[in-house]
Amino acid sequence: MEVCIALFVRDRFVRPYLGDVLAVVLVYCGLRAVLPLRPLPAAAAAFGIAALIEFGQAIHVLDLLGLHGRVLRVVLGGSFEWLDFVAYAAGALASLGIERLLKSPSP
Repeated sequence: MEVCIALFVRDRFVRPYLGDVLAVVLVYCGLRAVLPLRPLPAAAAAFGIAALIEFGQAIHVLDLLGLHGRVLRVVLGGSFEWLDFVAYAAGALASLGIERLLKSPSP
């Protein structure tokens, strides 16, 4: 889904914001799948990874490193946006909420 959004969606909400929310959820799931992290540290790490990538966009890290591949631009993005941090926080909170729903006993 993330790849489809990155490659084919050109709008002002799904790609820039919903895509960022889903990206953090994806990173969260990956971290929980391969590392023995509890939910809160995994959500914080997923948010932190997204924030580091965003700050990398602010300083144009791909240009500084001489990396100009299309795949890298799709995966790491190319432009800094402060509102992305809200989307990252929403993704981290959604991950925690989903985790809590899945662990709660059924009535």
